[in-house]
Amino acid sequence: MSTTCEPESDRGDGWESVRDLPPSAKLVAKVLEYDGPLTQREIAEATLLPTRTVRYALTRLETVDAVASRVSFTDARKRIYSLELSDNQ
Repeated sequence: MSTTCEPESDRGDGWESVRDLPPSAKLVAKVLEYDGPLTQREIAEATLLPTRTVRYALTRLETVDAVASRVSFTDARKRIYSLELSDNQ
């Protein structure tokens, strides 16, 4: 860890695209980092956020290309979300 106060965007760790998003989007990204890939319902259960908030967070994360989604093979009505941040470390 650096002793200087360098902004997160200068670290080059892939999280700079998420930095200015709402706290709910950051929480969803962290849950996907540790537990993903997950469905929207699984994310809601893990974060204790309402499904509507999770849906909004996922939409915001998709706009900055931080998450990817695919159709579930076991249930085509569901989508599976995974974190897609590049790690330049």
